[in-house]
Amino acid sequence: MIREFREFIARGNVIDLAVGIIIGAAFTAIVNSLVADLINPILGLLTGGVDFTNKYFVLSGNVPEGASLAAARDSGAAVFAYGAFAMAVLNFLIIAWAVFLLVKAVNRLQRMAMKPKEEVAAGPTQEELLAQIRDLLADRTVWADGPAPRI
Repeated sequence: MIREFREFIARGNVIDLAVGIIIGAAFTAIVNSLVADLINPILGLLTGGVDFTNKYFVLSGNVPEGASLAAARDSGAAVFAYGAFAMAVLNFLIIAWAVFLLVKAVNRLQRMAMKPKEEVAAGPTQEELLAQIRDLLADRTVWADGPAPRI
């Protein structure tokens, strides 16, 4: 049983999947930082300091005015957190765009690796050589004037 488990783990697919999950988790942390630390401040600057992650509507319950989304949720009120949803959509779009660019680059590298190397300019083909020999043999004047032609 241990041997079978070891064979299962040693398969390329399982290892590739594990590496993909680890890289994906690290990539998610980078994208979350990109959105929280770079894009949100720029959006806040463009919108006059508005932080979209804390935008919500109170559907039911009592929430002090100006309370953060976390405070509204902690109070037990039902909130419609459209700002958090908008930021999740933005995160998704950024991740999807980055993955698209990554896949596009990998595909380009694979095409370059699979591209057949250009053939070096070779001499005449076998058919062309045979045609030249035939033409030389047919030309009796070459034979009459001197030594046999060099082929």
